[in-house]
Amino acid sequence: MAVRRVVPNIQSGAAQESREFYGLLGFEEVMNHGWIMTLASPSSPAAQINVMTSDKTAPVAPDMSIEVDDVDAAYAVMRASGAEIIHPLQDEEWGVRRFFVRDPSGRVVNVLSHR
Repeated sequence: MAVRRVVPNIQSGAAQESREFYGLLGFEEVMNHGWIMTLASPSSPAAQINVMTSDKTAPVAPDMSIEVDDVDAAYAVMRASGAEIIHPLQDEEWGVRRFFVRDPSGRVVNVLSHR
């Protein structure tokens, strides 16, 4: 299993203001589903920040997202380790397969693969 990218998720009710603020640092909007917006660096597209109001299908908003090449393998590893699964493995309508897991410091991690 390989990690493709790690993205911080900022929960906020100020999406427009966040887009403008991070735009000052060179980030541009590359995705916007209304409840989550992704900002990326044009010169380094894997450098990203998510700004979200809440999660569309999960009970909590995750603190970070980690994209892996095999989310099913990641899910199996986390379950076998006894880690707390917050949101079960499932396919989402916006094209990802994902689950949420709590890390040892209490942070909620969205682990995903694009379908």
